[in-house]
Amino acid sequence: MALSTIVLGGYLGAGKTTLLNHLLRHAQGRRIAVMVNDFGDIGIDGDLIESSDGEVMNLAGGCICCSVGSDLVAGLMALPQRVPPPDLVLIETSGVALPGSVARGARLAPGIEIDGVVVVVDAETIRLRAKDRHVGDTVLQQLTDADLLVLNKIDLVDPPALAATRHWLSGITPRARIIESLDARVPAELILGLADDTAASASQPSLLPSAGSSSDNTSPAVDLQTGSGRLRPIRAMAAGDRFETLSFRIAGRLDAQALAAALSDPAQGVLRAKGLVQGINGEALVIQTVGARSRVSPAAARLIDPDRQARLIVIGLRDTLDARRIEALLDDLRREL
Repeated sequence: MALSTIVLGGYLGAGKTTLLNHLLRHAQGRRIAVMVNDFGDIGIDGDLIESSDGEVMNLAGGCICCSVGSDLVAGLMALPQRVPPPDLVLIETSGVALPGSVARGARLAPGIEIDGVVVVVDAETIRLRAKDRHVGDTVLQQLTDADLLVLNKIDLVDPPALAATRHWLSGITPRARIIESLDARVPAELILGLADDTAASASQPSLLPSAGSSSDNTSPAVDLQTGSGRLRPIRAMAAGDRFETLSFRIAGRLDAQALAAALSDPAQGVLRAKGLVQGINGEALVIQTVGARSRVSPAAARLIDPDRQARLIVIGLRDTLDARRIEALLDDLRREL
């Protein structure tokens, strides 16, 4: 299977390093490889660094940070050879780099799949930066490249200014999803993705947030084995009242490409999704979406059997994510086959 890769960008001072450290602290068992041009370009928290050896930093939880200089493709090609290999790659770009260009370059490495481009935005200064005659073009291109915008430092602006900035960003990059944050604290699953469900049973998928979550919120898990669409409560991700997860069980085959495209439609309210489904010809497929970007790739056939059915997990904002609407979408796609 291809190695999932996220490109992390944003202008100087927006909060990329803060977000990177937050993600490393909430890896929840994922082995993350962080790719950077030079160790001096980033600020990984000291307590996350276990050792440093030449061009590789060994980080907590089995994560690593690799300095690749100008040869990103060679660095990416070496990652699958590591023992054990990483589960996910984060490419942290410099503050003046264009993350879209980095993503296109990374695709040249065999076995690398770009899940999405995440750009961190300083709510207080972004509009001024975009007007700057020296850096404005770079800032605007960074925004245009984004699949997901993290509108950070929202505590530094008043509500009317924040609303105006959101409206302005929507005009600059209408395809991107926008989430707000303080100190770049966002649910890690939105960027790192939902963990693979390779060993869990159908009743306890590891795709779901951990049972140790401190949140008492619940989200519906939709059973689509029959047309009844039964709901049962599951634990939501620990992200306050803004985000929730929905879990769907899917019986039968469906058009995976159509599902991926539909989930990336803003009308669905989905920020992040991962699905393991049976395609039209019965093949096992993985669906990944980040904002407006989606992809479908082969999965191991053993991941779908009578005891481990097809399933879909989605994350979105609580006031826009609608379980019934997604359930209807899944029903429609099955009926069309």
